[in-house]
Amino acid sequence: MSTPTDGLSSDSVITRQITLEPDNPQRLASLCGLANDNLKQIEDRLDIRIRNRGNLFELTGEEARLTTSIDVLRRLYRETKGGKDLAPDAIHLFLQPNEVAMLAQKQAEGSLHDDKLYVVHTPKLVVRPRGGNQKRYVHSVLNHDINFGIGPAGTGKTYLAVACAVQALMKDEVRRILLVRPAVEAGEKLGFLPGDLSQKVDPYLRPLYDALYDMLGFEKVDRLIERNVIEVAPLAYMRGRTLSHSFIILDESQNTTREQMKMFLTRIGFGSTAVITGDPTQIDLQKGQQSGLKHAIEVLTDVPGISFTHFASGDVVRHPLVQRIVDAYEANDA
Repeated sequence: MSTPTDGLSSDSVITRQITLEPDNPQRLASLCGLANDNLKQIEDRLDIRIRNRGNLFELTGEEARLTTSIDVLRRLYRETKGGKDLAPDAIHLFLQPNEVAMLAQKQAEGSLHDDKLYVVHTPKLVVRPRGGNQKRYVHSVLNHDINFGIGPAGTGKTYLAVACAVQALMKDEVRRILLVRPAVEAGEKLGFLPGDLSQKVDPYLRPLYDALYDMLGFEKVDRLIERNVIEVAPLAYMRGRTLSHSFIILDESQNTTREQMKMFLTRIGFGSTAVITGDPTQIDLQKGQQSGLKHAIEVLTDVPGISFTHFASGDVVRHPLVQRIVDAYEANDA
């Protein structure tokens, strides 16, 4: 019997029962997974509770979610015919379009206002998004496989992405965190950088490290880096890889080329979440090179399953002067 998840409101939930036929212990074991891992994955992704005794399943949650969950269970059970085992990747493929549909329904109903939905828990602190855009951003990251956070400095794009990554790692939803950034200098020539690969890329990834230290502590971050659970890599080293069961953050993506952005996005494997952050007004590419971020916004905005959150100066959470500086530069550019 799977362990029920917490946090379902008694005011909005109902319970439904289904019986999966035929009653085949081997097929039911494949559906539930080792230690009910498959059922837990469905529970977490669709925000429901599942209990079963043999081929009798009891589901608790919001009515729309239950309808979706029952359909997923029945289709997955059909997949076990012939003794076929269900891998986590197969569960992921069945769940993904249903998650997107449910998110669209919640947005249409205007039910994205419960602050508890957006709180991100990390070992050292609890991260609470501020304002509508930050809440929408966190909600999108938790419900989409590929997410873009676009806007000026100080709007929390990177910090919130790291918080979601740490939470996913602590909940065993992913096996590792990858921190990726194009090694483009911000208008300065830094010259030769000594050290190994990690040390060469460190200066470019300092904001990500700072967020990790806030949420996990210095010693734990260092241990996870040593074990390669947290991996640091320049964007160029992503070519040829398939990144499965990972949380990948591509920071400063405005400094990717079109080819680099396409290469990065096509690295995403099963069970992974990618967050791409950037500010299209701070591009450091050589003249004549189109930003991969700007191009992605044009090409991918209407692709189902990919989320875009656009931040503005009003979302800046740093010193009040930062917001005025952003506004002044935008006015000048206009």
